[in-house]
Order: sequence, then C-alpha cells, then structure tokens
Amino acid sequence: MSQQTIGVIGAGAWGTALAQMLSSDGREVLLWAYEADLVDAINAEHRNAPYLPSAELSPNIRATNDLANLASLKTVLAVTPAQNLGTVLSQLSSDPRDLVLCSKGIDAATGQLMNEVAKGACPESDVAVLSGPTFAHEVADGLPTAVTLACSGGREQWDRLSPEIARPAFRPYYTGDVTGAEIGGAIKNVLAIACGVVDGLALGQNARASLIARGYAEMLRFGEALGAEAETLAGLCGLGDLVLTCSSTSSRNFSLGKALGEGQSAADLMADRRTVAEGAHTAPVLRRLAEEHGLTMPIVLAVNEILAGESPRAVVATLLARPLKAEQEGNNGDPQA
Repeated sequence: MSQQTIGVIGAGAWGTALAQMLSSDGREVLLWAYEADLVDAINAEHRNAPYLPSAELSPNIRATNDLANLASLKTVLAVTPAQNLGTVLSQLSSDPRDLVLCSKGIDAATGQLMNEVAKGACPESDVAVLSGPTFAHEVADGLPTAVTLACSGGREQWDRLSPEIARPAFRPYYTGDVTGAEIGGAIKNVLAIACGVVDGLALGQNARASLIARGYAEMLRFGEALGAEAETLAGLCGLGDLVLTCSSTSSRNFSLGKALGEGQSAADLMADRRTVAEGAHTAPVLRRLAEEHGLTMPIVLAVNEILAGESPRAVVATLLARPLKAEQEGNNGDPQA
C-alpha cells in the first residue's frame, strides 16, 4: 500500500523543518503557507529563504496556499503561531483526521490551551500534541531528536499516528497527558525570555542555572494546578525543552530576552521580528491564569514587568530581594517559594 501524504499547516522554520523530516523516507508532504510568493519559491527552488535558509528542501515537499488541498489528508500537523491557530483551523475542512498540534502557547484572548482551541475549531478530529527540545534547523538537518507525542485518543491513536511521524533520527515518546505536554511547551518560552535577560545582563552561568531550576518549579506548580502530571513535565516536553531553549540564541525567546537584557525595548523588538517569540504573547495570559489559581510565579511576573518596559536590572534586583524560603514543599516551607 502506498504511503499517504501528510499535511503540514504553517511554513515557518518549524513547519518547514517538520515537512523536511517527514519527507525523509520518500513520503509526499503538502505544506501550507500563507504567502503566495513563498509557495512559489518552495515549489520552484526547493528553498524557504525567509524562515529556514540553511535547508535545501526535498522535492517530495509540495507547497500550497489553499487549505482545501489538505481536506482529504488523514494526518495533518498544525504549526501556525499559537495566536493564529484557531483562525487557521476554522478554515480547514471538518473531516475526521489526526490533527497534531506543534505550536506552543496559550491563547491570549481566552486562556485556552492549544488543544482546547483545536477541539473547538475541528471537533471531528483526534487531537495530539507534539512537543519537546527541538531546534528547527537541527531537525531539518536530520540530527537526532526525541519528542513527546501526547495523544488525546490514547494508545489507539498512538499506534496509528506514531509510525506516521517517527523517522530514524526523529523519535517520539508516548503520553496521554495532553495538558502536561502543552503546559511544558508554553511555559518554557516565558522562562527562556528570563534566561535570555540573564545572559544579556551578563549575570553569569550560576544565575542562569538557578533560574532554570526555579523556573521549572513554577512550571510544575502551574501544571499540577491545571491537572498535568509531574512525570510529563519532568520529561522531554517540560524539563528537556526548558533546558534547550534557556541555553542558546537559536531560541527566539532566549534571543528576545537577551536583547531586552542588553537594553533594547520590547516594543521595538516585537515590531521588528519576522518570526514570533511566543513567550511574549504567553507571559501576560500565564500571569493572569496564575493569579486566578492563586499561584505565585515570580519569574513569570518578572518577565511581564520587563516586557512592559521595566528596567531588567531593577526587576532582577527585586527577585533577588524576595524573602528566603525552603526550596521544596514538605521542608517546612512555602510551596509557593
């Protein structure tokens, strides 16, 4: 039986890299792009110069700007910016399919996770979430990568979907905890901004390591409040992704934070960026949701203040001046430390 075509919605760096990875076994991939000129360039030149200039794309990748061309596909990866996901998916046909969400964020208007947005737009689809420590250019280059594939349809969906996505250098691991996979991916973007600020202020490796650890505590606190499993957040889509994106300028969110720490304004940086640093959109809604759940998340609060124009050095000084407390719950300390 011939292999079925896989659809990818979104021709940014990550969507293009996933299309390249999926096409590596000879599979045909249909890649939807918003820009007509980008569609023409991918089809004629096998290049995506604006978003993934380093990759010579497989001839098995065919681009389109008509979502109707994806209507018959049984497996579709959605890789649009998180804040555009609902709008784009509402234009996709309602045919039953496996819909794999690869965007990381929280809807700023509603506070919904991406799987909730997708289920509202495509109620007939079985939703899955693909998340983990992934830089697009490395996936496009075929370097070894492991990810979490969280399946709302449980093991039955995993058995159907994992062979469609797995490749020799791209290894998915199963979980049924869709909420945990989403929360890990969303919060790490905000924490990566914070680590970038530390780097921009030249505060050193000790400070960044401490921030990663305390940020992970905030991730766990928030995730468990929303029903996520701690084991999920300790895995690839939580701790793994956090370590990667908090440690390299290949991360758009880390790069944004670094520029903020070096004194550039958030308004100028956001206006000038062709690619999206999702953490900047996630931070305000994450702060709001934390307050609604009675959670203290000082690093998330600090990122919000810096994005709003506060001095990064002054915000860091406030963080360092917080009262001393126990590190972990159960040590006669405040779990909100």
